[in-house]
Amino acid sequence: MTQIATLDPQSLYRRTQLDTQPVPDSTHRPPFVGQDAALETLALALADARRGHVVLMAPPGYGRHAIARWAAERAARLRPPPHDLLYVPRFDDPLRPQLLRLPAGKGREFAAAVERLVQRLPELVRGALTADPHRTRIEALMKRHQERQQQALAEIRDGCAGDRLKLLQADDGWALVPTDEHGEPFTPEAYAALPETERKRWEERVARWRDRLAAVLARFPEWDEALADAITAAEREALEPVARHLLHPLRAAFADFPEVIAYLDAFEAELVMGPRPWLARDGTEVLIDETVLAHYLVNPSVVHEAQAHAPVCLGENISHATLVGWVESEVVEDERISDHRHIRAGHLAQAADGFLLVDATALLADSDAWQALKRTLATQRVEVAPPPAQTRWGALPLVRPDPIPFAGQVILIVTPEIYEALRDLDETFTTLFPWVVELEHTVPRTPENEARYAAVLRQLLADDGDDGPEVSDDAIARALEAAARAAEDQQRLALTVGRFAGLLREAAAWAQAQGRQVVARQDVEAAVRARFARTGSEWRETIAAIANGTHLITTCGSRVGQVNGLVVFESGEEAYGHPIRITASVRMGGEGEVLDIERESELGGSIHSKGVMILSAFLSGRFGRRRPLALSATLVMEQSYGFVEGDSASLAEALALLSAIAGVPLEQSIAVTGSINQFGEVQAVGAINEKIEGWYAVCAAAGLDGSHGVILPAANCRHLMLDDAVIAAVRAGRFHLWPVRSVDEAAAVLTGRPIRGPQSLPARVADALAHFARWHDEKGASWRRPWQRRRE
Repeated sequence: MTQIATLDPQSLYRRTQLDTQPVPDSTHRPPFVGQDAALETLALALADARRGHVVLMAPPGYGRHAIARWAAERAARLRPPPHDLLYVPRFDDPLRPQLLRLPAGKGREFAAAVERLVQRLPELVRGALTADPHRTRIEALMKRHQERQQQALAEIRDGCAGDRLKLLQADDGWALVPTDEHGEPFTPEAYAALPETERKRWEERVARWRDRLAAVLARFPEWDEALADAITAAEREALEPVARHLLHPLRAAFADFPEVIAYLDAFEAELVMGPRPWLARDGTEVLIDETVLAHYLVNPSVVHEAQAHAPVCLGENISHATLVGWVESEVVEDERISDHRHIRAGHLAQAADGFLLVDATALLADSDAWQALKRTLATQRVEVAPPPAQTRWGALPLVRPDPIPFAGQVILIVTPEIYEALRDLDETFTTLFPWVVELEHTVPRTPENEARYAAVLRQLLADDGDDGPEVSDDAIARALEAAARAAEDQQRLALTVGRFAGLLREAAAWAQAQGRQVVARQDVEAAVRARFARTGSEWRETIAAIANGTHLITTCGSRVGQVNGLVVFESGEEAYGHPIRITASVRMGGEGEVLDIERESELGGSIHSKGVMILSAFLSGRFGRRRPLALSATLVMEQSYGFVEGDSASLAEALALLSAIAGVPLEQSIAVTGSINQFGEVQAVGAINEKIEGWYAVCAAAGLDGSHGVILPAANCRHLMLDDAVIAAVRAGRFHLWPVRSVDEAAAVLTGRPIRGPQSLPARVADALAHFARWHDEKGASWRRPWQRRRE
């Protein structure tokens, strides 16, 4: 009879009774559980932007984004209002749009005022340029211009008439034609009939007057240019009061902003003195291209309502473009254009005076985005430009807007693995992000924390805003019990709050499907089982393969060198346990080496290999202190075809090995989990609940007869939150759990022998090894170390 007591059913699960818990005072407390230290550090880091940027570290599921946002929003209330960011044209360099920064709310006001100005401009320009004084002036200029040209041509016409030449205008210009004594041009025949000497004299006269005509016509472009300059000057004089009138209200409204006043001065100069590509004339008719005039509109790239604190921006869909901004283009009259109006602000611009929350997983998917973020934080300027590898926005010349000053703070949300990689591989990372805040994974399961946890769950459900069923205290309590199981500790709660809020939502769906208006404990139980079933197809196939004999697992009788170990695998958010046969084979001779077939076949991970090495050290330290171990042994997990990691099978492997050495059979109705150290002490393992339930499922399928159970580390007792079916079987005496602290205690359970004494398994192992040693001495074998044999 074993001397190891089995666990009492009451110790296998800890229930929550919310109706006895105190109501938490949440007036001055954050809406999170167990993260008080992290929130305090975040508040300190975010109190001043000069303190640097922040890393918030935790695996997914711990409310990282919600915590970061809550902390940032509280800090934002203490920061001054943000600036509006507007892009306007730089008239002397269209490819370098100018940035204007205005207080929150002023940017939208300025953009609207400029839009109204541009809308009024065509009407006022037409009015100024079609007014009688201006029209009279233009007509007079044009009339003088025409008279000047006509007078010059008249002088040529009168002068050449004295030489019997007539000035005629043809389609391709002017022509000088000889005439007879009646003043009529010679016909070709008459001119050809003239003597050659006379024709030569006519040619000389034509050439002389042609030169004079050419000299006069050469001055026509100069006179045309002078006319254009005069008309332009007249237009400037006409438009100057229009521009001053239009811009006066803006100057008055924004008199306190020198940058705006300077821009308005440049705007007025552009309207009055600039080339005005939007303005054309068809005779006296004024033509205005309002599409071109739209170039004067302001681009309110980032504008805010008039608010009292800094912004908090969530960096979603992160890429280089969405982070720093980009420049679009459009097709106007078959021409693709891009200017200041097509600049789009990125997340950094939106958070330039506040806080930006960025998920590192999404950020690092685009290496250009990560480099751009570092460049911005180092220079404190946001460059709206394509990645360095590109030099153009598509096929257009590169538009380079003014950089945006960045005075905000970035909260980089990372997993522990990403944090370690960035810290080790990027030498600037810790300089840019000096603050590292790690979230807690679990919280003590105290009455206060359970009450706070319940309040947070209820708040999350209330935030959904639907009219679903009411959630009872029993349902909340069952969700908290699921949180304790997820923490793998009866005394703690896992802080993946969103996961258990989702569990309650699923339970609400179960309740509604049953026509109930209150979510009960049984609905949460149904949701838990549904979650387990959704991703458990591989586990069900494994259990079925064991039941039909495909996967060889023995649940009754006893065997030498064979133990049912327990392994676990994950699928989705759930973990599934099942047994695996572990066997040991021993032969006399050798030097006590233990061959791990999993490692030799490269199917074993480093931690598993470490466990086997510790097992070998335990064997040598326990039984080889006075004489060398004259044996060789092999260990293998039968029918295991995947990668094996972890040391939780080292206790089972030790028992299989001791059984093989001593020739003592082990009970096959009992499965084993636990790791050991060099002194044979049994250590806690992970996923204890899933492993026990996996073995229970196999035994239940084969038929429970009261002999079945699991040997587990005593240190794991506090981690037990077992399924009701397992607890019921334990209560009925059909299934047992033996907590052990040493290999000797586990051996006593599996063999039915005493823990100590000549009949114990360790004593039988010592006897067998003594026999091996005597045989080895009789054969006269030399003792050689493994390195010696390898050398040979």
